[in-house]
Formats: sequence, structure tokens, C-alpha cells
Amino acid sequence: MSKNIMFQGTASSVGKSILAAAFCRIFKDEGYYTAPFKSQNMALNSFVTKDGKEMGRAQVVQAEAARIEPAVEMNPILLKPTSDVGSQVIVNGQVFKNMTAKDYFKSKPKFKNIILESYNRLDSNFDVIVLEGAGSPAEINLRENDIVNMGMAEMVNSPVILIGDIDKGGVFASIYGTIMLLEEKERERIKGFIINKFRGDVDILRPGIKMIEEKINKPCLGVIPYTDVQIDDEDSVTTRFDRDNSGEINIGVIKLPYMSNFTDFTPLEMEEDVRVKYISHPEELESFDLIIIPGSKNTIKDMEFIINSNIDKAIYRNHRDGVPIIGICGGYQMLGHEIIDPDCVESYSARINGLSLLDIKTTMLKDKKTIQTKGRFIAEVDFFNSGGEDFIHGYEIHMGETQILEDAHYAIELDEGRMDGVVNKDGSVFGSYLHGIFDNDGFRKNIIKRIREKKGLEIKDSNLSYKDLKEREYDKLAKIVKENIDLNKIKEIMGL
Repeated sequence: MSKNIMFQGTASSVGKSILAAAFCRIFKDEGYYTAPFKSQNMALNSFVTKDGKEMGRAQVVQAEAARIEPAVEMNPILLKPTSDVGSQVIVNGQVFKNMTAKDYFKSKPKFKNIILESYNRLDSNFDVIVLEGAGSPAEINLRENDIVNMGMAEMVNSPVILIGDIDKGGVFASIYGTIMLLEEKERERIKGFIINKFRGDVDILRPGIKMIEEKINKPCLGVIPYTDVQIDDEDSVTTRFDRDNSGEINIGVIKLPYMSNFTDFTPLEMEEDVRVKYISHPEELESFDLIIIPGSKNTIKDMEFIINSNIDKAIYRNHRDGVPIIGICGGYQMLGHEIIDPDCVESYSARINGLSLLDIKTTMLKDKKTIQTKGRFIAEVDFFNSGGEDFIHGYEIHMGETQILEDAHYAIELDEGRMDGVVNKDGSVFGSYLHGIFDNDGFRKNIIKRIREKKGLEIKDSNLSYKDLKEREYDKLAKIVKENIDLNKIKEIMGL
């Protein structure tokens, strides 16, 4: 039987996912075979495992940090919002059904056995399991039938460490308020707290730490400094959308309301001298070297957003000016003439016109395609090619089937004999269903090289792979966290 520890937060976005990833790397480096676990994840960022199962990307990141292959047991329930009040429910990596929040809340007790079965499979194979909660355990309206915070901790008898975010202010009040709203048995399960995202002199903080320790009778187990690490975030409240770094290469990503898998663009953000900016208004779409339309969980709704906000006109203007355009998954579908949803799989609208920049049309189907795949570029286009790599890898998550028409050319021949992706006649527009396509070093670096050539900039060659960059960031994160926590105390709490 494994040892476990659970990280819960005073609120969303306090750093639970990133700190769980840090501890996955720390325990692995300490010699423990470690796995992450989150019973229920709500996110539009997802991943497909080798056996074709869909899971949240946060647990994929944590698995990578633990140096293990991601498995759906690490995230048995994934909720992908399709509207303000409903989500597509993924159970054990496969679509269960679309449910309103109210219906899902009533159904939660049915999922307990599924969650425990997944956890127990990990429990029998690993030394340590690092659990992550969701939101806050003090959401008292959600306490009944809880399966992700204290309810989960109780199911597997896990000690809990509470995380507070000091960067937003009010960290002591949030820690105290969270604990005071818990029931006595839940308070006993919390063994200490960590203050995250601290800027400044820790000595100034110590009187406050001492006072809060006395009030809640729980020890402070660490103060983590504000850390800029380039690791995939979990959800759309991430600060990456507010970044506006300088760079010689400027890439604009359309910030769709139902944007999914924006982690596709992390490799671009990690490239030297590349600025990635997320665009919500048409007037922002100026002076870019490349425009990307990302994936979507509600493609028709997001196409409506592009039209109603006049972003479509800005895209056309850039296209006329020779700016290359890429569409990934839902963004690929939007580049075509129309999107048809006869069974209202994603929305209540049966069809919508697309941008007509690719000679394709898409029909939504009831069955979701989830598969890891690889293939070869067959389109002879300078801007969009494999950059010398033999294969291009990626994964598909979509419910649409795209039909190619007369004036488009397939871009990628997949190993299983299917074709993916389309380029237009002059090679300026490219669409593909492959998430993770920018993880391919050759493809990504070729695009950057072509942009630099077009702008008359010096060509910079880098042998550093995206995989190496990620490993560097995981090590950096683990080192910072380890230096600023009481690891011996945490191991003692876990019984290690």
C-alpha cells in the first residue's frame, strides 16, 4: 500500500496543480515511485493517453514530473464545460454524457466506486500518491457528496496540506476562514499549510505566520517564492493570457470563449524571442507574423464569437496582407466553409458558416475520436512542413469529420493510412486536428525560421528540444519548492 498526501487550496488558482507537480518530482528524486491523482478535474485542457483515453492535462504534467507515463486512472472524471451551466462528462477516459451542473451534483455518489477503483489501481503499484483537490474544501454548499476535496481525502485516508496564495492578498484570512468553515474531523485531517507565490522578505512575514499558527493550531510547512516556471497551467484563469512579453517573432492566438488545449502553445512560448499574445478584440490583431485559431469545446459558439466580435474581418485583413494562419482542431474546422451539427452535439445551433479560408466543410458526429498518432508531411509547402523530422506526433480529440473539397491539399499522411490536415493553394493557411503539433521540434522551429527569414532577421539555430526544456523547468520548480519547505516534516506526516 502506498503513502499519500493531498494538496487542497483556499481557492482556485492558488497553485495546487503546480505544487503537486513539484512534489511528484521531489518524491521521485527521493527514490519513491510516485503517481499523481485528481478524482475530478474541470478543465478544457485535455490529453489522450497511449490507449486512447482522455484525461486532464494537469495530471499529465504531474505524471511527466514524476517521470512516468500518464494513465487515465490518475484522473478518472474530467468535466469539460460546454456552456455556463453544463459540461461534457468524461468517465475513465471516455464520454459519459453531457450534464447540467445540477444533474451532475445529484449523480456524484454514483461515481465514488469508479474513483476508488482508479485510486486502488495506483495504490497497488506506486510508493507515493500525490493527490490534488479542486477549488476550495470550504465550499459548504458542495460539502454533501464531495468526491474531490475532503470527501476524497476521507475515502483514501489522506493527510491534507492547505495552500494559500499570498500574491492576491488576504492569505491569512483565507487560511483561517477555510479551516473555520470545515467540520472538526476535516480540520483534524489538515496537517499544515503552505503559503505560495510570496514576493519579498520572509522575515517580514514571520510575525503573521506565528499568529496564524497559534490561531489554527497548524504549522506552516513552507513559504514558496513567486516563481516564473514555464509549465502547463490547468485552466483559463491562468495568468498566461495577461502576458505581453517582447519578442522579435509575434504570434497571435485568438482567445475563444470555449478555447480548449491552449497548452498546445506552451512550446512556442518557451522559444527564445517569441512573443505569444492572446487576442480577444479585432483591433488587437495588428503586426503579427502568424495567427493561430485554437481548439474549441463549442466550435459553433466560438465561430459565432469570431463573427460577432468582428475578429473575422481582422483575420481576413491579415490574410490579405500575407500573414500565415493556422487552425488547430476546432480552429481547423472554423477555417472551412461551414460547420454542421445536425444532432446538436456541441451546441443548440445546427450549422454556421466558417471563414472559408480552406476548401473544407465539417460535420459534427456523436462519437468522439481520441487517439495518439503520428505521420509524415506530404504537402510541399515551405512554411508548413516537418522541418527535417521523419515523423510528426500528436493526438486527436474531436467529434467532427472534415471533408476536403477541390481547392485544398492534404498536409499529413498518418501511419494508420488516414490523412490529416489541409493547406490552401498558396500554402498560407494550414489546419490540422493534431493537438501537440508544436511539441514537434522540427515543425515548430521551421515556422520560426521561415518567419525570421521573411523579416530579414538573423537565423538562430537551437538544438534544445521541447522535452529537454520541460525537464529543465520541472527540475527548476522542484529545486525551488524543496529549498523552501520542511520536507522532513511532510515525510513524517505521510509516514515515510
